[in-house]
Amino acid sequence: MSEIALTAVQPGETVRVNAFTASLELQSRLVEMGILPGVNIRLIKSAPFKGPVELKIRGYHVSLRWNDAQHILVTGK
Repeated sequence: MSEIALTAVQPGETVRVNAFTASLELQSRLVEMGILPGVNIRLIKSAPFKGPVELKIRGYHVSLRWNDAQHILVTGK
């Protein structure tokens, strides 16, 4: 499967994190939240007009800005 941005995933879909295209500062923040390459993420919902996205990762919910989520590259589970 090819890599896509997390923002292209449909609600309810589970994907695996492959890589980041963000600055080291954002990558560090994502890692602190538990978003690491190889981890499965489920997109719960996405707000309209490029609003925040809600994710379920490792049993807890996280909200990310749409601009931050587009820097997370994922593949289907």
